[in-house]
Amino acid sequence: MREFPHVFEPDGNAILTSDYEMKGCWNQQFFRNEKPIILELGCGRGEYTVELAKRSPEFNFIGVDIKGARMWKGAQESLRLKLDNVAFLRCRIEFLFRMFAQKEITEIWITFPDPQARKPRKRLTSSRFINMYMDMLNPGGRIHLKTDSPILYEYTVSLLKWNGLVSDRCTTDLYASGLVDEVLSIRTHYESGFLQVGKPITYLSFVPVHGRRWTEPREEPDQL
Repeated sequence: MREFPHVFEPDGNAILTSDYEMKGCWNQQFFRNEKPIILELGCGRGEYTVELAKRSPEFNFIGVDIKGARMWKGAQESLRLKLDNVAFLRCRIEFLFRMFAQKEITEIWITFPDPQARKPRKRLTSSRFINMYMDMLNPGGRIHLKTDSPILYEYTVSLLKWNGLVSDRCTTDLYASGLVDEVLSIRTHYESGFLQVGKPITYLSFVPVHGRRWTEPREEPDQL
């Protein structure tokens, strides 16, 4: 995968202490345009990243994951399709602040991440991560969560409420909700498997208020 021109693998030791060379330069140095950048976090095989890029050429897309063997499939497919608005970044999401500058990102998709049932701090919608995302999001930038996990969904809804926000689009059963559109109908490999066994897909999205730092409640919500 290191031979792919659109795959970036920062040195794991270097980013512990310094920013990645592409930080603040993705549009100028890689995409060579000023189109808004959308991230998919925990992109896995990259199905969502590739499909979004196919359907929305007016945006640039970067899929982020630490597992290169999974990401290889999407990276190869985007090359086969000759998509020029796709990149893949192999790194731990904890280090996104080393990868992107303030206001460099327009939108974030979080698709079927590990719900971290016993470790709320590691959930990709925890206050720790939301605060990091806000530093790189444009004001008005939207965050999407699509998951099969009731634990992660209810946790995120509760965290939004704790921090004075309400999702303007949310459902505990996406495909029975009437919300499905061209983008939400994209299905990952894992999503297709969940649907085959009758597991409902949850979805929510929200726009965090810039300048307001998120906090966690002292205790997990009762429903968890």
